[in-house]
Amino acid sequence: MARIAGINIPIFGIGNSRAARICDAAGVKYHVKVKDLTDAEVASLRSQVAKFAVEGDLRREVSMNIKRLMDLGCYRGIRHRKGLPMRGQRTRTNARTRKGPRKQAVKMNAPPGKV
Repeated sequence: MARIAGINIPIFGIGNSRAARICDAAGVKYHVKVKDLTDAEVASLRSQVAKFAVEGDLRREVSMNIKRLMDLGCYRGIRHRKGLPMRGQRTRTNARTRKGPRKQAVKMNAPPGKV
């Protein structure tokens, strides 16, 4: 497995479309397997990947953007803080991905007198 940007191949921040653009710019064919890449091709891929924010830098940038929204106290920041959807989805029903599992008001099948 080739190491690019200091990590093994699946790189956070590089999906299908960005990978295709990087391969075009580096002059590498898409169908070539990693074990068949030459050292020159790996070096050109590394130089192309270095132009983008990937892995730790990208995660840090995203978390700083969310933190900035929360510090501003804008609508999206408040929704992040409360753990609710921030793009207009309804919350009376659904929204289970953001809200987490349902809280039970009364525990079912509990013996009487014990809670």
